[in-house]
Amino acid sequence: MPFTLLIPLVGPLQSWGLDARFDLRQTAPEPSKSAVIGLLCCCLGRDRGEPVDDLTGLRFGVRVDEEGILLRDFHTAVDVIGSSDSKLRTVVSNRWYLADAAFLAGFEGPHPLLEQIHQVLIHPHWMPCLGRRSCIPSVPLFAGGIEERPLLEALEKAPLLKASNRAGSRAGSRANDAKLRMVIEDPDGSQVRPDQPLASFSQRQFGHRRVHTYTLSVPLAGGQYP
Repeated sequence: MPFTLLIPLVGPLQSWGLDARFDLRQTAPEPSKSAVIGLLCCCLGRDRGEPVDDLTGLRFGVRVDEEGILLRDFHTAVDVIGSSDSKLRTVVSNRWYLADAAFLAGFEGPHPLLEQIHQVLIHPHWMPCLGRRSCIPSVPLFAGGIEERPLLEALEKAPLLKASNRAGSRAGSRANDAKLRMVIEDPDGSQVRPDQPLASFSQRQFGHRRVHTYTLSVPLAGGQYP
């Protein structure tokens, strides 16, 4: 029977960039595989030059419990030294975030590796963040635990996450069922994500992986993580 580690990703702000370039730092609508693997490396205490082959081999999926609200930060940094000269200058960038989003990420793989990851989620080596250092989790990352189920079934059966900060969230205001989007890694999937690490993060080499998107109806009367 396959095993799946579930990781709730909930916080006031999150940002999961796929194609950030220079002064434009965008966010994807849900966490990318490479970004969540980076979060795991942070908890494991691995630096950017260390291999991540064991983590990239895990099958990844995410359930979107709260899509979040797209937020733009007009960011200004002063007294920045340019690369071509020694003059101080002001750098302006647009940085995008998801406000009040809630995701349940899952990794399917061998139990010993998942158990090792779960332990470092409880006692992380470095402080984990939700895509950027300023984005701090508001729900413990270890709260999901390990399920003796395949990835898709584990995400389907897990209780609904609460929204991070909003009293009366969109999920909480639906009459009967919540319609949740799930993005599951699938070699036969019709969609492509450019977030499969091919080497250590210091080399910044990423390949494509195929995914399939499902819609899940979840009764709102179900349990929630603390």
